[in-house]
Amino acid sequence: MIFRDPWNRPDGRGFLDSDPRIRTLRRVIVTYPDVRHILPDRISLESSTDPKTIETVSRFLQRQQWLISTVVTE
Repeated sequence: MIFRDPWNRPDGRGFLDSDPRIRTLRRVIVTYPDVRHILPDRISLESSTDPKTIETVSRFLQRQQWLISTVVTE
């Protein structure tokens, strides 16, 4: 994932920032099935996650243009 300024700076906390918008975003992300954990620069899903769920989470994150410029799935 590539974050926009100011979240992409070396001292940026990404998904763990205390910004109210990011806190709300984390609350939404954990409601998706198979989310294991959230790190500052990524979201970890179970290895058995349905590809449709991965696509849904990816599309959701792509709409967060105030925070994220690019979503990469591996």
